[in-house]
Order: sequence, then structure tokens, then C-alpha cells
Amino acid sequence: MQTGHEKTLTALSAALAGTNLIYGLGMIESGVTFDYAQLVIDNEMARMVKQFVRGIRVDDETLAVDDIARVGSFGDFLSLDATMRHMRDTSQPELMDRRVREDWEARGSTDVYQRAQVRAREILESHEPEPLPDDVRRRIRKIVADADRKPAGV
Repeated sequence: MQTGHEKTLTALSAALAGTNLIYGLGMIESGVTFDYAQLVIDNEMARMVKQFVRGIRVDDETLAVDDIARVGSFGDFLSLDATMRHMRDTSQPELMDRRVREDWEARGSTDVYQRAQVRAREILESHEPEPLPDDVRRRIRKIVADADRKPAGV
């Protein structure tokens, strides 16, 4: 079974090489078993890889040189409009817990897999798939009907 570390490195290496597909999300035991919680974890990892490959925008706006000069070395950057505009530009994981240990313990000391199990159950219980457009449904039905009319082995 690949660990999260191996999955991340495999996906990141492929993404940096230019691929746009990550294979094996949700799979464990070399693909013999599918795990919904693992899929939720892998989805978060894929989002982070995608963001990493996209890169970090570096320009006058994101460098905020004027703000830094105005606020100074020990000033309050958190209240600046630019900070609020760009604070979500970096990774915002839903499952990884970045709180200090005391806060983590106070909230039940759950690990990433336990949190992913809860999220997977929520998704399975509440997800409403978006219906396919009518033209797409008609094309799929035609493909199936055409396949059903063909003799076996043709």
C-alpha cells in the first residue's frame, strides 16, 4: 500500500512533468481495494499538487512592497486589505489539521483518516449529482442502443 507521502510524491512528480491526470485516487493495496476515505484524502492531495504546479504569482500586487514600507518591520500585516485578498491563495486543506496540539486535543485528537471517513460518509449521504445535459444523455443512450443492436463479437 502506498503511503500518503508516496502518493503525493508520485502525483507531484507526474504533474511537474506536465501530465494532467493523477491515477489511483482512493486505491489502496496496489489498486485491489478502493477506500472512500482514502479518496477524500487523495482528493485533497490532488488539489494541493494542482495548486503547487500552478505556482505562486509574483508581481507588485502580491509582493505588497508599498504595504511593507508603510507598515514597517513589526507592524500589523493581518489587517491589510492585501493580506485579506491573498490569504487564501495558498493551500487551504480541509483534512490536515494545522492547529496547535492543545486545540487538536480539545477537538477530539482525530487523525486525518478519521476525519476523511466522516467527510466521505457526509458526501455519500448528501451528494446530489448534477444531471447531464439532455443532448449528452441522448448521445449516451444512442451509443448504448447501437451497441445492443450489434451481434456479439463484432
